[in-house]
Amino acid sequence: MSFNSYKEDEQLAQRSKTQTLLRLLSYLLTYKKEIIFVLLIMAFCVMVSLVNPLLIEAAIDRYIAAGNMPGLLRLVLFAIVLNLLMIGGIKLRMYIMAKMCNSILVTIRQELYTHIQTLDLQFFDSRPTGKILARIIGDINSLKEVLNNFVTTLLPDFATVAAVVAIMFIKNPALAGASLCSLPFMFACIWFIQVHSHKKWQDFRKKSSNLNAFIHEDISGMRIIQSFHAEDETSETFDELLLAHRQSFSQAVRLVDGMGSCIDLSWSVGTAALYFVGIKILGVGNVSVGTFIAFGSYIGMFWKPIMNLSNFYNQIITNIAAAERIFEILDTEAAITDRDKVIDIPPIKGNVCFEHVGFSYDDSTKVLNDVSFDITPGETIALVGPTGAGKTTIVNLISRFYDIQEGTIRIDGYDVKDVSIESLRSQMGIMTQDNFLFTGTIRDNIRYGKLDATDEEIIEAAKAVHAHDFICKLEKGYDTVLSERGGGLSVGQKQLLAFARTMVSKPNILILDEATSSIDTRTELLVQEGIDALLKGRTSFVIAHRLSTIQKADRIFVIDQGGIVEEGTAAELIAKKGAYYRLHTAQLMTASAE
Repeated sequence: MSFNSYKEDEQLAQRSKTQTLLRLLSYLLTYKKEIIFVLLIMAFCVMVSLVNPLLIEAAIDRYIAAGNMPGLLRLVLFAIVLNLLMIGGIKLRMYIMAKMCNSILVTIRQELYTHIQTLDLQFFDSRPTGKILARIIGDINSLKEVLNNFVTTLLPDFATVAAVVAIMFIKNPALAGASLCSLPFMFACIWFIQVHSHKKWQDFRKKSSNLNAFIHEDISGMRIIQSFHAEDETSETFDELLLAHRQSFSQAVRLVDGMGSCIDLSWSVGTAALYFVGIKILGVGNVSVGTFIAFGSYIGMFWKPIMNLSNFYNQIITNIAAAERIFEILDTEAAITDRDKVIDIPPIKGNVCFEHVGFSYDDSTKVLNDVSFDITPGETIALVGPTGAGKTTIVNLISRFYDIQEGTIRIDGYDVKDVSIESLRSQMGIMTQDNFLFTGTIRDNIRYGKLDATDEEIIEAAKAVHAHDFICKLEKGYDTVLSERGGGLSVGQKQLLAFARTMVSKPNILILDEATSSIDTRTELLVQEGIDALLKGRTSFVIAHRLSTIQKADRIFVIDQGGIVEEGTAAELIAKKGAYYRLHTAQLMTASAE
């Protein structure tokens, strides 16, 4: 067993971090009124924080020095009222931003999920499910702090820093210059960290995606792992992925943590320079005690926002990789889309025509080469042949899950590329050997084939495929709740429910891709009448491994080497003693041996 695909990092298109950030922040524009209200609250809070040091200076130099206690009391009461209002404003701001950011995350997650549903099967073929899940859940959650702190931290802290610098230079340029002398050192540190940390966080996100993908699919395939005693190998792979995840995190955090130390050092140097210039150069007599204390407060008010801004910058570096991964999927265009001016195909009669069709999954190796056939409405066509011959590819092309590179596919004379995908697929019923059942009641799982189906239609469909009897024997009948993938039901029972789901949709074209492969012979005989009812009156394509199930087919296509090597009824093909005859004889010998 190989798990190398989980260890491979996804390749993201190179994007500007600024463009990615602006695109993320554009979601805030939907809430302009809320943003304006929050900014007004923050403007008031910033004003109060800027006034506080001046109030302290006035209290010391004007009231305490003069012994004016009534004036000092009035000043203290005024400061208390202001600061209580500021605290209330902060609480209100946090509530509004939390509500707004949660709404934005819901919007992004809905956009991502909706877009993923429009993507073609090639997208899902090339990505483990866990990696897609990591983007919908983990990556989106990591954006919350960026959105929230842009409004609550970036804007007010920028305003605070600018106002503090202006006030300090107005009051005393010499002390202001001394307090800010360490800024060049801090900017050099930020530049160095910015250059080296973004790639580290991108690498961490990739390693997180690899780990999530492995865990998700490991748990989903636990039955297989235990069946083949592969626990040791999967544990070894998990340990490797976990080690890579931990190392990538440590490398990223090591750089980011250095920014706080740089700011602390710059803060300390600036404070020391302030007192050195104020005491040694300007002289104690030239600077009042209140001014010293006010400047000390302003230094804290300058460097604390700088610290907040650095933390916000760290968040951007940390989470911009998550935004890039989300937008990478949102910008992925589906290979299978409606052309301009497509029409809805009318109710399908069932004529299917392949005209010199050629197809390749990778643009190099042809799976189908110059395939042509014409199916009349109501015909049942069986497709047989070795694994990988192209049987499933043919039915996938009819449903337009992939687009052909050569030739034309027509249904009732309409090129499938000229009709809307929804109108085409809504008239088709597709059953595969992997009959996925959703978590929910049996009734809801059958109704999935036709969302507006009545209870009577659901029961009628279940009876037609002989699923009604076993459903009624369950404790809650049609209201029995199934766990993920239909846990608790036998393989045969799951298949019967899938038959009922297809039956209730009443498709005009039916595709059965190895649909009875998981049913034992006894159950198959029971459901054959239901299959006959399902096939009656509609064009059907049946891919079958057991040739006994397709004896009633109007025509059988033997698919091999990228094309149709034989065509005819079962009796005609046996009489030819060609490829079908060899398959039929081999199965008879196997059945006889059993």
